[in-house]
Amino acid sequence: MLKRYHHIVGGLFRIIDASVVGVAWLLSYWVRFHLPILEITKGLPSFRKYAALGPLAVSLWLITFSSMKVYQSQRMLRRTQEIQLVLKAHFTAILFFILITYLFSEYHYSRIVIGSFALLSGILLITLRLVLRNFLRFLRVHGYNLRHILVVGDGPSVKPLLEKIRKFPELGFKITGILTHETSTLASFQGIEVLGHFGDIQKILEKYKPDQILLALARNQYTDLEKILTLLKTETIHIQLIPDVTEYITLGCEIEDCDGLPLLTLNQSHLIGFSSILKRSTDIVLASLGLILLSPLLLLLSLLIKCTSRGSILYRQERMGLDGITFSMLKFRSMQENAEQESGAVWASASDTRRTKLGTFLRKTSLDELPQLWNVLHGEMSLVGPRPERPIFIQKFKSEIPHYMLRHKMKAGMTGWAQIHGFRGNTSLAKRIQYDLHYIQHWSYFLDLKILVLTLWKGFKNAY
Repeated sequence: MLKRYHHIVGGLFRIIDASVVGVAWLLSYWVRFHLPILEITKGLPSFRKYAALGPLAVSLWLITFSSMKVYQSQRMLRRTQEIQLVLKAHFTAILFFILITYLFSEYHYSRIVIGSFALLSGILLITLRLVLRNFLRFLRVHGYNLRHILVVGDGPSVKPLLEKIRKFPELGFKITGILTHETSTLASFQGIEVLGHFGDIQKILEKYKPDQILLALARNQYTDLEKILTLLKTETIHIQLIPDVTEYITLGCEIEDCDGLPLLTLNQSHLIGFSSILKRSTDIVLASLGLILLSPLLLLLSLLIKCTSRGSILYRQERMGLDGITFSMLKFRSMQENAEQESGAVWASASDTRRTKLGTFLRKTSLDELPQLWNVLHGEMSLVGPRPERPIFIQKFKSEIPHYMLRHKMKAGMTGWAQIHGFRGNTSLAKRIQYDLHYIQHWSYFLDLKILVLTLWKGFKNAY
C-alpha cells in the first residue's frame, strides 16, 4: 500500500531533484557572470567547464538523498520533518561537492557560483517538494484518485493504521468499512463503520467493491485466516496482511521476498549499504588523522603514566560491541594496577579511591579514551555510536531494562547521542538506552557529524 505510493512519488521527486540540481548549477553560473551584480575581475570562465560538472552534481545529489532515505523513508513525515531531512541531505551533498571540486579538480570553480548554487538549489528543492505534496494532498482531500480499503480484523495494529491514514490524507486511502471477529451490534470500531463479520466478506466485496483488503487480525484470530483467504481465492482484489507483532517492534521492520517466501525482519539497523561504507570511511579517515595529529600528546601521556605509577600504560577491558561480539577496548590506565582484584567489577564513582592522581585528571578530561582511536581504526568501534559496556554488567542489564540488547544493532562508539546529553558513567541506564535507541532509529551521516561537533564543543559530562 505505502510502498506503491513511495515508489511513485519517490520517482517523481528523483526527476524533479535531478532537474533542479542541474538547472540551479547552470543558472548560478549565469547569475554570477552574466548579471551586472558583481564585477568580473579575472575574465569570463568557460561555460563548458561548469556545464561539464552538471552530471556529477546531479549524481552526487541523487546518491546522497537516496543514502539518507529522502526518497525511501520508512516512516511518513510531517512537512517540517521532511524539510529538515531534505536540508540535512542537501547540506551533506554540498560538503561532498565542495570537497570533490577543491581536492580532485585542477580547475578552481568560483566560490560565489558554488554559494549561489547551494542557496538556489536548496530553495528550489524545498519549494517544489512542498508544491507537489500539497497538490497531491489537495487532489486526495477532494476525492480524486482515492483507493478504497476494506479492513478485516480488529487486532491491535488497526488503531495505529487508521491514525496514520487519517493523519496523511495525501496518501489517497479511504476506509470503506471494517469486518470484526465476533458478530457485533456495534455500529462502528475506532470511528469506522462495522459492515459485518469475517464470514460476510464475499457479500461485502460484491456490495462495496473496495480496491484492496487489509487483513489486520489479532494473534488469537489467526485460526480464521485460512478461512478468509480461502473465501478470497476467487477474487482479484489486492490483499495485504498486517502481522500482529507491533509490540515487538522497537527499531522498525522490513519485509523481504526470499524467492516467493515473505520474510519479516524486526528491529534491523538502518545503517546498511552506501551509508555503512560512508560511516566506515569517515571513521578510518578521522581516526587516522587523530592518531597522527595527537601522537605527541599520546606519547606524553604514556610517559607520564609510566613515571607516576607502577603498571602498564594501556588498560584492556572486555566490552560488547556490534551484534553482541566482544572485543578488547583500549584505555590509558587511570587506576592502580590490578585495581579490581579486591573490588571486582564495579561502576566507577566520583570518590573512587582506586584511581591514580594522574588517572583522576585523565578520567575527568576523557583523555583516557584516546587509545580507542585504534579500536576505531581496527573496526571494532566507530567514532559515534552507543558506548560499549562490559559483558558482566550486560548479563544483569538485559534482564532488567527493556530493549537493552538492541543497542548492539549499531557498532559501539567513542561518543554518542546519550553521552552528549550527559548520560555517561553512573547515570540513568533507562535514559541512556532511550537515547541510544533514538540514535539507531534516526541515524544519519549528518547526525554523526552533529554529535562529533557537540562532543568537541561541550566535552563529556559526568566523567570520573
